[in-house]
Amino acid sequence: MWLVAGLLIGLMVLGLLVGLHTGPHTHGVASVFGVAAAIWLIIMATQGHTLSLVIVLLVAVVLVTAGTLALTWRGLSDQDELVGGSKAGSLEGSQGTAVTDLGPEGIVRVRGEDWSAKSLNGQVHAGERIQVINAIGVRLEVWGEEDGLPGPRSVTETKHEGDTT
Repeated sequence: MWLVAGLLIGLMVLGLLVGLHTGPHTHGVASVFGVAAAIWLIIMATQGHTLSLVIVLLVAVVLVTAGTLALTWRGLSDQDELVGGSKAGSLEGSQGTAVTDLGPEGIVRVRGEDWSAKSLNGQVHAGERIQVINAIGVRLEVWGEEDGLPGPRSVTETKHEGDTT
């Protein structure tokens, strides 16, 4: 019985630690192992196993499981906001500047933050203005505006066009 309890508690702790790197779904798995460990410890307590040790472990498992459930809830709530569009989606319609050339993918700056972006209307040069059309997760779909700020390439092209020699 102690071997099963140790295995369940170990899996709960492992899931908690791995979840710090992989995200809230792993925390959810850790919570399931925590609940299973708590139930197993209650069964052990009813069967007369070293009651004081079982109660201490049970309290520890319940507290860690509650914390893991809180991490799971918070992580999934934040993820829903990003995917659902209430954070990234509020950028739709915003204007920004291409940080790198978008051909069609690159980096743009919108509201002082850099974002991965894909141009929906072809090549956009660094420095040109863009408008956010859609936000999908943490990636933006943008439209390059032709009357944007000149980028490094267009400055060079302008100098060559103006030369009469």
